[in-house]
Amino acid sequence: MKFVIAKKFVFPFLLLATFATAASESGAPVSVKGYVLDSACAFTKGLKRPISSECAIACAKAGSPLVILGDNGTIYWPIADTTPSAGQNDKLLPFAGRKITASGKSFQRGGSTALVIEKIEPLGEQK
Repeated sequence: MKFVIAKKFVFPFLLLATFATAASESGAPVSVKGYVLDSACAFTKGLKRPISSECAIACAKAGSPLVILGDNGTIYWPIADTTPSAGQNDKLLPFAGRKITASGKSFQRGGSTALVIEKIEPLGEQK
């Protein structure tokens, strides 16, 4: 009897978990507003916005990956959807230190959020 009850509840849960995993592997459409900045500053300095475009550009040219710090505090790691993959700094460099809006597909795994950027554009001038 206990096995029947467990089977009745466990199987639907496992089925739902399988579908959720499959959905996250294909990416969820998303639109993000935030700043493009150096990944190290996003984590170690606790910045809410970049210090300057020049600083973000210098870090990127030194090899540090650029990320998008969303208005909600989420750090989006820009990734390519190709194999072999490629860095995304060239795509983000024109927007380094600036506020942008980016749309594409978001992927989550192990507490990290990645973004395959389909479109990116600046959001007005910041003061």
